[in-house]
Amino acid sequence: MIPDDTAALALGESTREEPSLHDEILSKLRDHIVEGNIPDGGRVPERQLCEMLGISRTPLREALKVLAAEGLVELLPNRGARVRALSEQDLGELFDVMGGLEGLAGRLACENITDAEIAEIERLHYEMYGFYLHRDMHGYFHVNQLIHQKIVEASRNGTLKAAYANFAGRIRRVRYSANFARKRERWGEAMREHETILEALRRRAGNELSDILFKHLRNKRTAAVEHLKAGADTTSEPA
Repeated sequence: MIPDDTAALALGESTREEPSLHDEILSKLRDHIVEGNIPDGGRVPERQLCEMLGISRTPLREALKVLAAEGLVELLPNRGARVRALSEQDLGELFDVMGGLEGLAGRLACENITDAEIAEIERLHYEMYGFYLHRDMHGYFHVNQLIHQKIVEASRNGTLKAAYANFAGRIRRVRYSANFARKRERWGEAMREHETILEALRRRAGNELSDILFKHLRNKRTAAVEHLKAGADTTSEPA
């Protein structure tokens, strides 16, 4: 008979495995869509994705529900799902709202952030720079999003954090693809802007950081619209 503490440990392990698997599937599916492997407005190929991920349709559809809540896909009644397509007006409105939210987060973060949190963001910044030097867009974008999330978390404002999460998923895909604008020139611009973000954060210059973050999102919006108009296919770009 298994002792009570061992049984509890085994139960604890089994309950952790399922969320871990769900999170892994969700992460892989999100990255697959964000990185442009399915075109805007395109149907999500469930059978193909099940084969790629080695799963059945049930966990895939559960993950799609989460991505629909994030605004990345749209669920079609009895017809699966498709990638949400955004118009130029949608992009303008969403990026302006995100710019306002990130600007406010930066101002509040400078009032509340700890030295340890700044050190962690600085570590992530240099990790991101390493990905940039190696032209690893996947790694760069993942760490980039972590940095923005850390600044929002440092605001210590739960309402702001919830609003940010609500909008972030809706522009995650175009935020990624915008780095390819003007033959990747925008990627270099974004990296330089992150240098100024880190410097203002180190000095806890709230007003300055707020302005930098809002401008950062405005520049990203411009690049995203350019990329949308050009009809560029990010999947054809080398990683």
